[in-house]
Amino acid sequence: MSAIPDTPARPAIPLTGYVLGATGAILFASKAIIIKLAYEEGIDPETLLALRMGFSLPFYLVIGALAIIQLKARGEAMPSLKIVVQSALVGALGYWFSSYVDFLGLQYISASFERLILFTYPLFVVLFGALLFGQAIKLRALWAFAASYAGLALIFIQNFSHSGSSTVHGTLWVSLAAMSFALYQLMARKLLFSIGSGLFTCIAMTSASFVALGQFAIVRPMSALAVSPHVMTLSIMIAIGATVLPTFLMNAALSRISAQANSMISTVSPVATMVLAFLILGEGATPLEIAGAAVVLVSVGLFTYADSRR
Repeated sequence: MSAIPDTPARPAIPLTGYVLGATGAILFASKAIIIKLAYEEGIDPETLLALRMGFSLPFYLVIGALAIIQLKARGEAMPSLKIVVQSALVGALGYWFSSYVDFLGLQYISASFERLILFTYPLFVVLFGALLFGQAIKLRALWAFAASYAGLALIFIQNFSHSGSSTVHGTLWVSLAAMSFALYQLMARKLLFSIGSGLFTCIAMTSASFVALGQFAIVRPMSALAVSPHVMTLSIMIAIGATVLPTFLMNAALSRISAQANSMISTVSPVATMVLAFLILGEGATPLEIAGAAVVLVSVGLFTYADSRR
């Protein structure tokens, strides 16, 4: 899952923005591929998540420090303890729990299927917003939700015929990741406006990192961190190449292109995952799976684009 970007400035250099946005989306897409490669080396989800959060934490601490310096330079008050605690709890939901159940799901299903399920989280944002936060819901959201999950059902049926219960377990875990990240988005919105994305991201990532490291300390021996150089390299790639770096790239893109353009560029992510999964992991796709993926991409992509134009 990615950090919520800063509020975009006015568009400046479109071509550069498109390149930065597409690069960020592709790097985000590489996360599942790298996790799959790490699993082939025998590492467990708890250890891999702890390594990812541990390596990415220093970068977000720097972001937070810079945000605090900027607050003081402007003479603004520091956030209250209540806001800090709320940000920490919401961050643990979005960056620890959602990531953890996603890591669990990737033990059972393909990287391509995982990315398509996660790609539907904007629809859960709309549904949960209506059910839990009294937000208006539009008919197009319901149509997009029905169409996208019809597409996922095609892929599920194809996978279930080969993997059975593993497909069920993986689908449930990753669906839970999409749902929890949608709830995170809804609860984070007010906090972001209150303290700014830089400081919020620092608090959220720090909280999630400590929870992930605490979880590891409870369920795994410290000796489990003594992984092979190859796994250590993969862990650093997840932390920096698939987490920190794409965050900055997407921020840079949003300062150059419109929100509508950025929403459409996000459709590159699941497509890139499918291509990378084929090239690196050797994952194939039947005509039924390709058809299901196309339905998901089109329905969510069109909904996201339409919603961004409101």
